[in-house]
Amino acid sequence: MATPKPRVKVPKSAKAGETVVIKTLISHQMESGQRKDKDGKVIPREIIHKFACEFNGKPVFSCDMEPAISANPYFEFNAKVNESGKFKFTWEDDNGSVYTDEAAIEVS
Repeated sequence: MATPKPRVKVPKSAKAGETVVIKTLISHQMESGQRKDKDGKVIPREIIHKFACEFNGKPVFSCDMEPAISANPYFEFNAKVNESGKFKFTWEDDNGSVYTDEAAIEVS
């Protein structure tokens, strides 16, 4: 499997108190653990099982994922920003890998 690649889309600027749209996607094959390989052996489960977003260290959005989620999970959610700062995004998968990305926003 290729190394998962997180991508995020956050507006570069906003007005104080504005609600902005945040979009995230991570490339990951999301193996459910229910399929078998050509030899009939079960392919081990390996999914992104947790996603979290923080803004200036405070939680904004998080969720736990189950095997039924599609490959390359995409999330879109809103966040109200009152100050300039940085969004931090974290994805965790079953094998213990953690993938992160960050995006700054300037609030006027």
